[in-house]
Amino acid sequence: MDEAAAVPDRPRSAGGRSRDGADGRGPSGDSGRIEDALTDPLVEAVRDLDGYGGLVYLRSRDRRSLVLAMVTGVPRSLLKSWWRVPVGGALPMAEAYRRDETLWLPDERATMVRFPHFTSGLPYSFGSAYQPVRAGGEAVGVLVVLRSAARTPVPMEAEAVELALRPAERAMEERLDRLATTRPGPDAAACRVEYDDEPISIRLPTSAARPVRVGLIDWDLDSDRCTADDEALELLGIDRADYGGTITDVEARVSPDDLHELRESRHDALAGGRVRSRHFRVRDESRGEGQTGYRPVELWGHLVHGGPGSARILVGALVDAGGGLTAAEAAERLPDGLFSLDQDGRLTYVNRRCEELLGAGREDLFGRYPWEVITWLRDPAYEDRYRAAMLSQEQVSFLVRHPDGNWLSFVLYPDVHGLTGRVFPTGPPTGAEQGPEAGTATGPGPTAAAPPPGPVAAARAGALYHVVQMASVLTEAVTVQDVCRAVAEQLLPAFGARELALYTVRDGRMYLLWESGYPEGFLTPFEGVTLDTQLPGVHALTTRLPLFFESPEDLSVAYPGITLDRMNAWSFLPLIASGHSVGSCILGWDTPHRFTPDERSALTALSGLAAQAMERARLYDSESAVARGLQEGLLPHRLPTVEGLRTTGRYLPGTQGMAIGGDWYDVITTGRGVALVIGDVEGHSVGAAAVMGQLRSAVHAFAASERPPQEVITHTNRLLTELESDVCATCCYIELDPATGRALAVRAGHPPPLLRHPDGRAETLDLVGGVMLGVQPDSVYPVTALTLAPGSVLALYTDGLVERPGSDIETGIDAVRRRLSETPADSVEHLADRLVGTARRARERPDDVALLLTAYR
Repeated sequence: MDEAAAVPDRPRSAGGRSRDGADGRGPSGDSGRIEDALTDPLVEAVRDLDGYGGLVYLRSRDRRSLVLAMVTGVPRSLLKSWWRVPVGGALPMAEAYRRDETLWLPDERATMVRFPHFTSGLPYSFGSAYQPVRAGGEAVGVLVVLRSAARTPVPMEAEAVELALRPAERAMEERLDRLATTRPGPDAAACRVEYDDEPISIRLPTSAARPVRVGLIDWDLDSDRCTADDEALELLGIDRADYGGTITDVEARVSPDDLHELRESRHDALAGGRVRSRHFRVRDESRGEGQTGYRPVELWGHLVHGGPGSARILVGALVDAGGGLTAAEAAERLPDGLFSLDQDGRLTYVNRRCEELLGAGREDLFGRYPWEVITWLRDPAYEDRYRAAMLSQEQVSFLVRHPDGNWLSFVLYPDVHGLTGRVFPTGPPTGAEQGPEAGTATGPGPTAAAPPPGPVAAARAGALYHVVQMASVLTEAVTVQDVCRAVAEQLLPAFGARELALYTVRDGRMYLLWESGYPEGFLTPFEGVTLDTQLPGVHALTTRLPLFFESPEDLSVAYPGITLDRMNAWSFLPLIASGHSVGSCILGWDTPHRFTPDERSALTALSGLAAQAMERARLYDSESAVARGLQEGLLPHRLPTVEGLRTTGRYLPGTQGMAIGGDWYDVITTGRGVALVIGDVEGHSVGAAAVMGQLRSAVHAFAASERPPQEVITHTNRLLTELESDVCATCCYIELDPATGRALAVRAGHPPPLLRHPDGRAETLDLVGGVMLGVQPDSVYPVTALTLAPGSVLALYTDGLVERPGSDIETGIDAVRRRLSETPADSVEHLADRLVGTARRARERPDDVALLLTAYR
């Protein structure tokens, strides 16, 4: 990973050096990459909490997402759907980040209760702890530790979890601060901690395998030149004629998941003078025909110094770790089949008996997924057993019916570095004679030879993950924008796509609803194209058939002359809902991509879900626009001009649900001056808006009749109780004489006004108040006298401006008071925009917001 992903202010070249020539390495061998700050604390956190895996999420550059930056103990491929999660999502890592507090979920039951969407995508038994990661004193990400729920009979308390994670959290904060503050940029270190790359995989400590083949290398750590003997090149799968003699050539052969292990060898050498058993996998193409597997190797070595100013050379041995002759000989003597999978599920070992039972040779199996090589294991349920074992760290057993009619029992034994499996013949499960489908049993029947006792982790079919997750998320998507955002956040990380465009049909033309990842202006020529245009997105819609192109050549042959961007594979999916066309979804991959039958089916199913949600959201948006129009029609279109005063109002509707609210404000001229009014009717419904309209009319009529403030509120309260509407309301009414600045104020259960003095100091006016309107018909409402100095600004507001989930209202009022004090009062319009700015930018507003500002001159 290039360090610019985390600290973008310092560009780096492909070799890892900054463009000014500095290599960024200190005496300890730190490379300046983000993993220098995260690796040791992450491993420490997993150890201290007795976990089996750990993750670190960091916020993205746009602050809208949490991006998985580092993972250990768990294959990153199993977490593909969670590489990028929305900050506002109903997910445990997002909640820990938003609240900036530790979250502990001891088992799958606790996770299901609090985060059902998360459980739908990872339906396994495990515990998880979430600790905010800080830099510069603020949260910049989340540290996650995964823990076996079955191996912890005594549940840990949340306080103990927080205490156990604290040392790792502090170490991570210290290192992030040090990394960020060494780079140019804003003063706060937290501003420079962000991530937008793929996750880095690191390995938990493990013992070395017994070597079989050894190759020698000399690695110049200053120039990155690397000399290798024939055996080393053979282990790496490099022909000497093609070898360029640099460490970059070696990195090109290493699995992307293990690049960190190779790079960390530099750190080991510079910090300790030697490298001890760094494990990584290299590509193995010995089978030819484009079939690629992986071979495990180890690197050992020591640092050689020639003297002051001389090169630093790592003299190393590259060891084939795929043998282990002694262990292999013992395994060959077992009567049962024995096999081993690496973290990603690829086979690294099978004994002879296993070859016989599976009907495949080890040369065909090594470095590949068993469910891809062996046709009768291609049911997604079998791959899911591996997922269940790795994510729960529990033993898993299941039965499979061989094509010859015999039954095999599989038992999987996982740990943090991979999985060992046993396979042996067994009897059929109960009812097998009646024709059961293969693999339906999760354990042997009464007549079968039972596998060793142990818990069996629950599992679900892997092919359904993305469909289930998408369906779960779309249930909460309300508006068209919500649906588009949900589709983008789910499809892009789930399938590794880089670009997404969502189009809708309107009046026989295609219009863009949402795009992500496209070059600026690229989609402009396609806006508003007709349905007879020769474009794949249009054809997918009109024919209602998905189109898949696995290379630019395929797309250009099908559509000669089509404009291409930097992508190398595409899918064009029709959005069909209730039998009619809604639009189309376009996905782009930046590398050539092979679409498997399962992936094509999943993408087609997901496009159907998106279309149904889109159609529902379009109906909601239409009805919501009508409802909002009704509410806005009840508010004053313009405020009266009063000499000596400048007034302005703001209204923001809530974002949850279509129901309209009952917030209102008004400025009413009276015989004694001007009445400033703000109110809030309880509830969010058409009924609440209707009551709001009645109350506003009543207050206006009572004020215009020149009744004193106390009588205006008393009569309005009595009217509301007589309406028998079963709703209450709050109100603040202030009658002000512009000539003198004297005012009389009445408050009925409403938040207190704020007053900004001419010198910029702002205070909360402690007005004596009465009960809410509509509670008691004979309530008495005290009057408070005020005097405003020229240059003062009075702020009336509803509770939607100051209430935030997880915080008390006093804290919200104080925050608005500070903004009122800190913002210049030269323009009431600018001041009003500043006060509602935070609420306007919020993705979720549970309540409506109303604000009335009055500047007294």
